[in-house]
Amino acid sequence: MLASVEPLHRDHSASSNVVKDPVVIYRDGPFRFVPATLSQPPRIEFGEADRLFGLSCIIESMRGGKGPAFADPKSIALYKYAARVARSDANVMITGETGTGKEGVARYIHENSTRADKQLVTVNCAAITETMIESILFGHKKGSFTGAYANAVGLFKEADGGTIFLDEITEMPLESQSKLLRVLQEGEILPVGATRHEKIDVRIICAANRDFAEEVKAGTFREDLYWRLNVMPVELAPLASRPADIVAISAFMMMDLQKGQEKFVALSQCCIERLKAHHWPGNVRELANVLQRALVMCDGDRIEAKDLMFSGKSLSSGPKQDAVPETSARFVRGRDLQSISKSVEYDAITRTLEQTNGNRREAAKELGISERTLRYRMADMRALAA
Repeated sequence: MLASVEPLHRDHSASSNVVKDPVVIYRDGPFRFVPATLSQPPRIEFGEADRLFGLSCIIESMRGGKGPAFADPKSIALYKYAARVARSDANVMITGETGTGKEGVARYIHENSTRADKQLVTVNCAAITETMIESILFGHKKGSFTGAYANAVGLFKEADGGTIFLDEITEMPLESQSKLLRVLQEGEILPVGATRHEKIDVRIICAANRDFAEEVKAGTFREDLYWRLNVMPVELAPLASRPADIVAISAFMMMDLQKGQEKFVALSQCCIERLKAHHWPGNVRELANVLQRALVMCDGDRIEAKDLMFSGKSLSSGPKQDAVPETSARFVRGRDLQSISKSVEYDAITRTLEQTNGNRREAAKELGISERTLRYRMADMRALAA
């Protein structure tokens, strides 16, 4: 059996970054994928045995890596909704488990908005120290604090006219949340050390893998800020509940992971069925790990179900509980005052975490410190214990 499908020529320019429709050959035999060159479109050859993977590769070739890969009815409905959201200028709140693709949705909304010609600035609020978050977000003036040797433009100013994506926003300190509220209400920022506010025009998209409503109830997230941000809510379903997306994302990842390789390794039908049956506690990030691992270990032309290596245990679907660190006496051994002080502090943290069953939020409340500060102290303890 041999069938050839010529490329569907749309209005392509001579530019090298224009996506070329693939040449598809439907025939018996092994799967074959030849990437596009400057003069030739991509070429995909497959038969009935690779039909599902082949069709997914065709779609991904035509997409050219633009926007998220999806095919499941749930995601089709979600991205139709996201496209409508993009045409407005309303703030967006994205929720979903870690690894479900919240940043991809934020990028999709920005790229389909009237602000697409301006910057999308992405900020991981959990990765910024409590003492520096306002300076990084809103900028600072020379001499406003130790080490401020020059004026600095904050990320909100960098995003002026465009979009700022605040990921893990529930990790932002309450004091910084109040200043963010002013940005939303007045459309202006106050750099650290400045006496005058500066006008900005920024659309805010925020995300978190925590339950915003629960954070408000716990007093760690401002209710007024929640209502200002939650104008257009977007909720992402876990990957396991979107089986068609697993195939689409896998095709995209296989093509991306094998760029520049002489031989292209495909996914067999039994491999795809095994991927669709997995519960994916790590969502898209776990899928990427599994596929990359399989590519490293595979010697043949197809990855089979037996070649897939999954994590040995599932992660809890409940709230994350922190492991209680080892007692400080095991790793703080000095007799100077600084070591003794650290030993007392670490013992207090250890005892409090034990009393709260490893609940970081409750432990921080008992210790009278922020959850962020507790996280840094625990990281220090683990580093010393290593």
